Amino acid sequence: MQGIKNYKFWFCTGSQDLYGEECLKNVAEHSQKIVEAFNASGKLPFEVVWKPTLIDQASIRKTFNEANNDKECAGVITWMHTFSPAKMWIIGLQEYKKPLCHLHTQFNEEIPYDTIDMDFMNENQSAHGDREYGHIVSRMGIERKIIVGHWAGEKVQKTLASWMRTAIGIMESSHIRVVRVADNMRNVAVTEGDKVEAQIKFGWEIDAYPVNEIVEYVDAVSKGEVDALVDEYYSKYEILLEGRDAAEFKKHVEVQAGIELGFEKFLTEKNYHAIVTHFGDLGGLKQLPGLAIQRLMEKGYGFGGEGDWKTAAMVRLMKIMASNTTNAKGTSFMEDYTYNFVPGKEGILQAHMLEVCPTVAEGPISIKCQPLSMGDREDPARLVFTSKTGPAIATSLVDLGNRFRLIINAVDCKKCEKPMPKLPVATAFWTPQPSLEVGAEAWILAGGAHHTAFSYDLTVEQMEEWAAAMGIESVVIDNNTNIRDFKNVLRWNSIAFK
Repeated sequence: MQGIKNYKFWFCTGSQDLYGEECLKNVAEHSQKIVEAFNASGKLPFEVVWKPTLIDQASIRKTFNEANNDKECAGVITWMHTFSPAKMWIIGLQEYKKPLCHLHTQFNEEIPYDTIDMDFMNENQSAHGDREYGHIVSRMGIERKIIVGHWAGEKVQKTLASWMRTAIGIMESSHIRVVRVADNMRNVAVTEGDKVEAQIKFGWEIDAYPVNEIVEYVDAVSKGEVDALVDEYYSKYEILLEGRDAAEFKKHVEVQAGIELGFEKFLTEKNYHAIVTHFGDLGGLKQLPGLAIQRLMEKGYGFGGEGDWKTAAMVRLMKIMASNTTNAKGTSFMEDYTYNFVPGKEGILQAHMLEVCPTVAEGPISIKCQPLSMGDREDPARLVFTSKTGPAIATSLVDLGNRFRLIINAVDCKKCEKPMPKLPVATAFWTPQPSLEVGAEAWILAGGAHHTAFSYDLTVEQMEEWAAAMGIESVVIDNNTNIRDFKNVLRWNSIAFK
């Protein structure tokens, strides 16, 4: 995917010199074996790098600062094999700036009942040492992930893999740059927000350009480049003429090819990772970008409609977090459109005017050209498909005036009961947990937007942990949600997050 670094995670083991060289030798061997097993497991999305045992303040401080300065290091996994006096960790932790995981494990899975003696107890005391270390991290108020269990267990390794993706999201957040080709849709509230505060909180840069400055890039695309991309479209997607003249249809598709190539060149040259457009400000563009934006999202760019820069950044962030997922099902910009209230078949039809990412598609993907009542331009070409089924999450980042709130809804994606032959856009259909009635009420109570950053490949927990690392409020709507308790959570959060 566009612009992803080759991240690694450092494995740092804590001990001290009280128990002698033989003990330290065993500690190092044990931690090396754990790292080797992690990397050989096939369960972790990123490499784990072993580091020498940390036994004093100087080595801890040096290692943490080296981690800060290593561009490939996305986080540190810490483990106290023996007792490691925690005051010597303070200055290193104070200076450390990246994601932190506390792996609360031990080398042996079972107590060696027949042979255990005090030498073994002194060497293998993670139950002791990790509590000492955990105390100082809590006292210092440092956000971290705690994983408890034996390191060789499948659950521990899956949890570690999940945290790694959150850590990548934390690291990459400060690199996200969003280009606003147009301003927010006039008089719309929920897609607006404080761009300065977003840069302070998340590291996002949100810049505006006149649309015609980007049109210059589109106009500069050569006919040969356009023809080559159109050939790719025609070989990859089904062409649905639906009675339109084939030559005229192709001209509409060529316009989108030019937009894709021009926009991508602009984004690459200016180093932007997400883009917003608005049908009310198209300048010299012949069509509202549709197929072009869908293809850019497929390549890893974020997108938000009608100037929604918060959702554009979140789509980019979530695509990064989900990158290289085995059997990935996709991540996209979405919008709540219309309800199905039939008992037993409740759900929300998701779509947008044009821009849904084809990574979420199941089955054939087609190109259609249809009139668009908004934008006052020629009929835009777009990719049309239906989405996959299964569990997913929909997120909405909203600005409440004094703080940001991330709303995370677990949803169950389903097939629509019937085809919709007259609807010329890509669609998804889902039922929010715990039900349409409760899920929609909770979403509205929380101030959630009609636009969402949606993913089959990420979890509620990962997004909660990202929000915690950013120091912002998050609320979850899932099968455990009831309105009475949810209202209380919102009240408590209004006090806790100011």
